[in-house]
Amino acid sequence: MSSFPLDSELETRIKKGTEKISENMHIVANEPSLAFYRLQEHVRKSLPPMVEKRVEVLHLNQDLQGCLYDVEYGVSAVKSIEKAQASFSNIKDLMKSALTFKQQLKQEELKRNKKDLTSSSVYRRLSAHISLDHTRSARSVGNTT
Repeated sequence: MSSFPLDSELETRIKKGTEKISENMHIVANEPSLAFYRLQEHVRKSLPPMVEKRVEVLHLNQDLQGCLYDVEYGVSAVKSIEKAQASFSNIKDLMKSALTFKQQLKQEELKRNKKDLTSSSVYRRLSAHISLDHTRSARSVGNTT
């Protein structure tokens, strides 16, 4: 075999050292592929739920933007109503004065109707007789011709 004297203890130590070196070389050589396998497995399991959550967040964001637009529109409407307070009070005053004028006109009309009823009854009777007499005389003139 060899020309060196063999020490059994040295031989076992060398054997153990070479086995450990061989094992470490095997681990180092296969570790990147094992790491990539673990990464792939992790991505394959966690990516679909993550994509679903992202889609859900995008939909919620769109809904939130719509609600924000509605709120801003409502706030601007309330502010414009607050600015219109002067116009509303002006309209209120005009309506009050219009109602007052209408009541005054109604009272004047009632007064006129009362005067017409008392004074025009004689005139009505007279005008009714005149028109009747006029139509009778026109008929009698038409018959004579």
